[in-house]
Amino acid sequence: MANRIVHKIRLMLERYFPEKRLFVRSDTETRFIRLTPASQLIAWAGGVTFVSWSIIATSFLLMDAIGSGSIREQAKREQKLYEMRLNDLSQERDTRATEARMARERFNTALDQISSMQLALLGSEDRRKEMEKGIEVIQFTLRRTIHERDAARTLVEVAQAGLGPNLPSTQSGPADADLAATLDFLSAALNRTANQRDAISEQALRTQEYVAELELEQKLLFERNDRIFSQLEDAVSLSLAPLDKMFAASGMPTERILDTVRRGYSGQGGPLSPLTFSIHGQALSPDSLRANGILEKMDRMNLYRIAADKLPFSLPVKSKFRHTSGFGPRWGRMHSGTDFAAAYGTPVHATADGVIVFAGWQSSYGRLIKIQHEFGLETRFAHLAKIRVKVGQKVSRGERIGDMGNSGRSTGTHLHYEIRVSGKATNPMTYIKAANDVF
Repeated sequence: MANRIVHKIRLMLERYFPEKRLFVRSDTETRFIRLTPASQLIAWAGGVTFVSWSIIATSFLLMDAIGSGSIREQAKREQKLYEMRLNDLSQERDTRATEARMARERFNTALDQISSMQLALLGSEDRRKEMEKGIEVIQFTLRRTIHERDAARTLVEVAQAGLGPNLPSTQSGPADADLAATLDFLSAALNRTANQRDAISEQALRTQEYVAELELEQKLLFERNDRIFSQLEDAVSLSLAPLDKMFAASGMPTERILDTVRRGYSGQGGPLSPLTFSIHGQALSPDSLRANGILEKMDRMNLYRIAADKLPFSLPVKSKFRHTSGFGPRWGRMHSGTDFAAAYGTPVHATADGVIVFAGWQSSYGRLIKIQHEFGLETRFAHLAKIRVKVGQKVSRGERIGDMGNSGRSTGTHLHYEIRVSGKATNPMTYIKAANDVF
């Protein structure tokens, strides 16, 4: 049975791959090579396999090339969106800063108005007290005059009762005249006192109405100040929140950094000095406490701004680039930085304020720049084409320090960027991503 199956297979192969002989002739002899159907089938299968493999490999290469092109286009679109987002954030930050400055000016104007109103209110209170004292004096004088009038009337009645009807007119005439003159004087004094009392009462009523108007105006002023304070607090909180988030995301000890900056700038005065508001040496009012809270937050924002210039939060490349390699293991070794690829000679910028501690050639780094920053940080810029700084030179964030190149152990034009904290390499993207909402 097996022989029959093998025979049928051999006949089928001979039908499609008949036996062939290849003759090889030389000067002395002629030889031939026998090609059996099985060997022809193997050769045919090998050829088909090779052609199929070539077609599949070519397809994969074409798909990879197309995919790489789409990835590059997507990266360009994302970079463009990122730049647009940065521009929008910068404009929004400037708008918020302008609003905060205008609110602060309105706040200072309101404080001046409050001070003027308080001075006017104190003056009105003093005048009211003086009027009250005058009214008391007049009332006392009035009571004394009335008492004297009653006593005089009693004396007159007694005098009239003691005089007889037959008394000569020459004796009663002078007494009656004196008594009448006294009564006229007392009546005139009483009238004057009554008129003064009415005038003082009317003036006191006008003073009370004026005080009521001042109290109403002061109440409205307090409400307006409360709205201004609320707007200021909201604006400061919105501006301070991204800075808090940025420093927290970077993993740096925020409070220790701010204390260091505060100590370094404490002798300069200005916005970093402790600020308080008080009027006439009195205890701080709730508005003054709110104002001090806003000023403390603004002081913290200023400290953040100074500290941000000293920490590497910005990108080392401001032109268009491609992120080619990240921080971490690569090819069996630790890649201690991040690679940015761009055109040869692309400007490279310092990412924070610092001092150049190395600028030259260093083995596999090629042309290398090291910048020492505060708080124990160091940044490295490797594989440069040109170095534009010198050792000992102070640089600021955003200042151009070199050109991108391909020096040292490098497979192409790119920038190798490192951040080291106390000598230990850390992921630079941690700082760059932390500043996405700020810079």
